[in-house]
Order: sequence, then C-alpha cells, then structure tokens
Amino acid sequence: MESKGTVLIRPEQLTVGIYVLLDLGWMDHPFTFSQFKIKNEEQIRQIRALGLERVRVDPARSSAAPLSIKTVESQPQPLPAAPSEPSPELIAKRERLERLKARKQAINACEKHYIDAAKTIGSITKNLIALPEETIAQADRLIEQMAASMLADKEIAIHLMNDKIMGEEVYYHSLNVSVLSMILGKAVGMTEIDLRMLGMGGIFHDLGKMKIPHKVLIKADKPNKAEQDFLQMHVQYGNEIGQKVNLPLPVLRMIAQHHECIDGTGYPNRLKGDAIDPLTKVLSIVNVYDNLCNPVQIVNALTPHEALSLMYAQQRSKFDSKTLGLLVHALGVYPPGTVVRLNNESIGMVMTVNTSKPLKPHVLVYDEQIPKEEAMILDLAQEPDLSISKAIRPSQLPNAIHEYLSPRTRVTYYFEPGNATRSGK
Repeated sequence: MESKGTVLIRPEQLTVGIYVLLDLGWMDHPFTFSQFKIKNEEQIRQIRALGLERVRVDPARSSAAPLSIKTVESQPQPLPAAPSEPSPELIAKRERLERLKARKQAINACEKHYIDAAKTIGSITKNLIALPEETIAQADRLIEQMAASMLADKEIAIHLMNDKIMGEEVYYHSLNVSVLSMILGKAVGMTEIDLRMLGMGGIFHDLGKMKIPHKVLIKADKPNKAEQDFLQMHVQYGNEIGQKVNLPLPVLRMIAQHHECIDGTGYPNRLKGDAIDPLTKVLSIVNVYDNLCNPVQIVNALTPHEALSLMYAQQRSKFDSKTLGLLVHALGVYPPGTVVRLNNESIGMVMTVNTSKPLKPHVLVYDEQIPKEEAMILDLAQEPDLSISKAIRPSQLPNAIHEYLSPRTRVTYYFEPGNATRSGK
C-alpha cells in the first residue's frame, strides 16, 4: 500500500540516492532507521536480501530516480537469496539493542540516586535552622559521596532527569547547581576538598531566600526597584544565616559572592576579576545557566542550547572565560534536554552527554514505527554517519513528536560516573 507522496518499486530498481521507507518491523531489518536515503551499493544489497517484492520510496526526498524496468530487465538478475542465518548486520543490530537495554538500566539507576539526593536536599532545606549540626553533617555526607564518585572515573556522563519523578518536591535548582558546579570544578582541575565545598555551595547559595516573601520570589511581572533591592538582600540574609549555623568559610564566600560578575556589574559589592573567590567563579556560571533554563516563570525558560548560546555570545564579559568554555565543553554544544534535528532529518532529544565526548551525546530518537516505551537512545559516538544539524524549540514540534519525546518542562541533571561509556562499548 502506497502512502501519500510515496511509490512502490522493485528492489532491482534501487540505486544510490533513493529515499526508502521499509515496511518492516524495526528488528526485521539491519538498519538503524526504517527510513533513510541510500548511500552506497552495500545498503542496496542489504535491502534486496530482505526478500521484499516491492520497496516504498519517496521521490521528493530522493536525489536520484529509480532504474527503469527496461534497464532492470536487460541486466542479469541475481538468484533469489536462500533462507539463511541472520545477517552480520542484523546480529550487530541485536547487539546494539542489548546495549540500549543496558543504557536504559544505567539511566534508571541514575534516577534512583537522583531521587535520594533530592530527598536529602529537601530534608536539609527544612531542618537547617532547627538542627544545624546534624543538617550540615548530612549535607557533607551527600556531597562527599558525589565528589568521590566523580573523582573515581575520568569519564562522567551528565543525564537529563525525568521531571515527573518527584513533581513539585524536587529541589531541582539547588541540586542542579550543586552537581553541575562539581562537574565544572572537576574540569577546572580542583581538588576533592574544593569539589566538596562547591557541592555545599550549590546546596546553600540561595539560603537567604527563605527570608524573602514567597509572593516576591514568584512574581510574574518584572520586579520594581524596591522589590529588586529586596530580592538582592537574599545574599546578605544568606550570609547571616550561614554564619549563625557555622557553615564553612568557603561556602560563606560563595553565598556572599554568587551574584558578583568578573566585569564588576554584579552585586552586592561590584567585585571584579580576581577579587571574586575561585570557587564562586565556578558556581556563579552554573547558577546563571540554571536560572536561564529554569526561571521562576517557566514560560520565560530558554532551552539548554539557547542558554549556553546566550551566555557565550552576550554575557561572556561577566564570567571567567576559561571556566565558561569548560562549561560548554562539559555540557556539550547541545546540552541534555536540547531537542535536535539530526543530519538524516530525524528528530530527537539529547539525554546524556559524556564529558570526554561532548559532541557525541546519547539522543532519544523519534521513530513512529517504534513504541515510545521502547524508543531508541542512539550513542552518536557509535554512529559515525550521524550528527546533530541544529537545535529546535520544543514548541516547534508536531504534537505526535512532542508527545513521544516529552521535552522536560524543568531541565534537571544528575551524573553517572564511568558506567555510561563502558555500557556503550
């Protein structure tokens, strides 16, 4: 049966440049996708070996015309292929499917660790004033575990987390800033002690906001001068609370300086350059990035790709240039959560970036022939012919693709040390 715009031809009419649509189950052919443009004679051989009487093609997406029937009939015809064992290509595809299962298991394990960390941060936030010593010790244990995990392996995978895991209970901003600051600190070359302080700074940097009225924090309109001044007081309030509960000095510095900018345009003291603490230079970049992706009013959110692009193109003077470059390298040009178009016109969403291969992320790919719960997560490092062409705003997606990919409303990250790369090999 022909679909709109497509025609059926004999397999013998295939030639390089024709766009084919294989009417087979995904595991019944050896190709990564069921729709693609033929690139070489080997792909033609593989399609003919499938035993199809007719192949559906799309002339509009083809760069070559099928061979004519007359040409086909004038050529010697190959003998029909005898039934045989699965082809090496199909065996390789089945192995890829096993790797995909292992990848999904690794993501599930990562999400369990994420839930535990989010619950811990929730407990820390609620109990700091009443039980300062126990709460700070709890925070230190959490961060020590994360720092040890990050330093145990050279390669760290940054995962996009499921924003439905804990609903409104997720302490996503503190956890994002804590995790990404530690990953960035590792890229900068900081020690384990510094990483632990960065993690603590991520948890407590907005401590002073507990003294700001909720209606001011969540106001939809741009704050007026009085409200803006009040909001900026969270830095002073955070420092006062931090001193009262005996937070470590490096954490107090991050609380006091996390809105300062290299060019002196920050607050509260308009510090410049090296007057800003080195740990704060790391944390402040991550804080800005996460606030752009996850603003109070989510309608104002930028995509991860847009946030990095804006910071690099328009706000570069506010940050330490080397550290900003390392953040782009760690998150990749297309960070987790970015909806992308691949060079074969497929649409997907970046799920995982390996910091050692930032241009080759894992991408969840839309394929109407594969159920959503079995969706492919392609490791672009294992797919040399595939690359990302451009980023796409989720609002531009057709409804069917949007539902399939389920772009995150809030972009939240966690990390998986080592295993991501090994499971993908």
